[in-house]
Amino acid sequence: MSVLGKIAYYQGQRDEVPNQVLAVELAQTKNTVGIREIVNNLENKNNNIRSDCLKVLYEIGYIDPSLIAGNVNEFLKLLNSKDNRMVWGAMIGLGLIASQCSKDIWNSIDDVIRVTESGTVITKVWGMRTLAEVAAKDSFYKQKIFPILIKQIQSCIPRDVPTHSASILCAVDHENEAAFMAVINSRVAELNSAQLARLKKVLKKLEQIKE
Repeated sequence: MSVLGKIAYYQGQRDEVPNQVLAVELAQTKNTVGIREIVNNLENKNNNIRSDCLKVLYEIGYIDPSLIAGNVNEFLKLLNSKDNRMVWGAMIGLGLIASQCSKDIWNSIDDVIRVTESGTVITKVWGMRTLAEVAAKDSFYKQKIFPILIKQIQSCIPRDVPTHSASILCAVDHENEAAFMAVINSRVAELNSAQLARLKKVLKKLEQIKE
């Protein structure tokens, strides 16, 4: 039985609830046939259907990333979409599966970097997570990626310093910790009390990782 009819567009709803409900159903039943149907409609001519299907996929990814990991190339392809909704949705998908698909993502790393640097707030947040997860998997990857992560923290607005810092913790090691702390310390004076509190929580996590 087709699952496409359960997306928000076909349910006549403008909210995301039907997509979230379908994602839970597909994830809990590990319905790979249904998931493939959703993936196939990422190229549907109707942009609402495309958008709903992408939402279903990354909602599945929140529950069980392994169920969407096989679609890494579809997500990478969407980074070049002219529809910004598809771009940031694809980056969320990549961020959820990056630790499992680092080699595949590395093959398109320049696209991921470009889109992260030029993208919207959501794209940047998930792009940073994607890049960091890939960097954490291989020292060669890290040599290229980590300076880009540091550059983003240097240039982002104060509000995003704690968020981006948390995203790249997985790629911080004894060789680059000094560079990480240097850029963090250079931004501290710009943060308000709430942002500083969030940053301190990130740094506490870093200390726990080192222990």
